Amino acid sequence: MSAVYPIYFAGVAKSSGIAGDVWWGYATSAASLLIAALSPFIGAIGDFRGMKKRLLAFFLTVGVIFTLLMAITDHPVLMLVGYIFSFIGFEGSILFYDSFLTDVTTRDRMDRVSSYGYAMGYIGGSTIPFIISIALILFGGHFGIGGALAVKISVVMTAVWWALFSLPLLRHVKQIHYVDTPPARLVRHSLTNLRKTISEIFHNKKLLFFMIAYFFYIDGVGTVITMSTSYGSTLGLGSTGMILALMLTQLLAVPFSILFGRLSGKIGTLKMIQGGVLIYMIICLLGFYMGFSLEPHQRAYENAYNNAVTQADVPLDQATLSAIKVKGSALLSRPDRAEAFASMIDDLSLGKNPTEKARLEKLKSSVTVFLKDEQQAKGFTDAINFSTILFWMLAILVSTSQGGVQALSRSYFSKMIPPERSNESFGFFDIFGKFASVIGPFLYSFFAAVTGRSSIGILSLLLLFGIGFAALSRSKKQAQ
Repeated sequence: MSAVYPIYFAGVAKSSGIAGDVWWGYATSAASLLIAALSPFIGAIGDFRGMKKRLLAFFLTVGVIFTLLMAITDHPVLMLVGYIFSFIGFEGSILFYDSFLTDVTTRDRMDRVSSYGYAMGYIGGSTIPFIISIALILFGGHFGIGGALAVKISVVMTAVWWALFSLPLLRHVKQIHYVDTPPARLVRHSLTNLRKTISEIFHNKKLLFFMIAYFFYIDGVGTVITMSTSYGSTLGLGSTGMILALMLTQLLAVPFSILFGRLSGKIGTLKMIQGGVLIYMIICLLGFYMGFSLEPHQRAYENAYNNAVTQADVPLDQATLSAIKVKGSALLSRPDRAEAFASMIDDLSLGKNPTEKARLEKLKSSVTVFLKDEQQAKGFTDAINFSTILFWMLAILVSTSQGGVQALSRSYFSKMIPPERSNESFGFFDIFGKFASVIGPFLYSFFAAVTGRSSIGILSLLLLFGIGFAALSRSKKQAQ
């Protein structure tokens, strides 16, 4: 979902004259804010006997239903609504899934179990359905399945896959650690335990500084995951190349997640997390350079296209002319841009009177000549090719640290909390992560909107990783 759907949404949004990456970022922030506000309370409720699995099942159901909604609409607002509630369902279920770590293993095995969990998740939860989705998108045309339909089928498959492979957990995993309380006192005891947990966090400096660090660096990690393909799509990178690069990320993340778990036993969990954060700082710098070097060429070619439309000097109403400029700009990065533009004009001609059709035909002939001029497009084409290589490099760098940082953060936190109150503690762990997830996409969207350059949005994420690294160093000193 994080690889394929943002590209599809960005295309739909751009055709409607909307900045897809900006609104995707705002939607991610809104969803993160909602689940963050709920996390401590529902986490505290989940600590009581029998509640952990029930709440996991509830959020799972919400996520699956709204993921299916995303497959049946092409209205940008409804697509974002489906995404927001699908996100809430996923993150809510993950809160309880993570807290089961204290129920399924012992403290000395947490790093390894958590790392293997992420590795297996990349294989079964990401790579297999991802490969099927890519096959549909790339080869579905041979069987009458267009690109849009392939994406929708992939979204439906994701929802079914998610529900189906959650069944073993729901059937076989038991909540061993819990707080026993009468149902009538559930809310009252939840609030009491919340106050107690807050007090304990603030008195445990090692835990406090780790959670502050986690607040910032996991925000950056999550933003890179959710915004990568939207960022690349906005820059005009080919969707097929980006999807294949992210498939490589999923494949390489399996051995690297396991490697992180093993090295943590030799080097130390905190040092491995710090190493991963440093790699993400390099990713931000490289991602910024990728966009910063491409954007001037992209803007120049878009301006040249708009001038070509204007200079065709065809008497069309302003709304039609604006639609041609907006929709045509979304086609400029395609190798077959001239053919795609001609097809777009043919679609616009449907239902027009003979005079309007003749005017559109004249415009098509004039602008198609411009779009076929390879010399005009050379600077933009060369910049896209170079940025595509950088995107592949970024995909490999992300694979080295993405799973490892998340897995070790989960296990390191699990070692510092009482197992019978794991849900409540993970509720705070989650709220730190999710409130942070509000900041990252918002930073990206804000700086991209204000500066008009998405590359500045990516660069702003350096601030999050820098603060996170500094707080990790402080937590390390408190542990010594």
